[in-house]
Amino acid sequence: QVQLVESGGGLVQAGGSLRLSCAASGLNFRNYAMGWFRQAPGKERELVAAISWSGGSTYYADSVKGRFTISRDNAKNTVYLQMNSLEPEDTAVSYCAARYSSIRYVPSEYAYWGQGTHVTVSS
Repeated sequence: QVQLVESGGGLVQAGGSLRLSCAASGLNFRNYAMGWFRQAPGKERELVAAISWSGGSTYYADSVKGRFTISRDNAKNTVYLQMNSLEPEDTAVSYCAARYSSIRYVPSEYAYWGQGTHVTVSS
């Protein structure tokens, strides 16, 4: 069974940093593009960042570009999201997701999802 487990969420002050981790099991991690999505109350789930199977290609939403960095360690079956300069608008539940092959930009394209981890940024 495929399992994605996020960790690293929490409460931080505006301007602070968090590092999210997503540990994957039950799939050949190296064959999957990975994405970080977030969903705030009353908003649609949105793609924040994504990374190709090799790590050679990345995508960032305009709202986080320059502040967030996605990376992966295929030897550890883990994808990370380093979040710096956090803003109250970043408050959301963050989800790790996986899809076979290449990056896509909508949630329905991702087959596997983690349970989510809360990110709360206070002003």
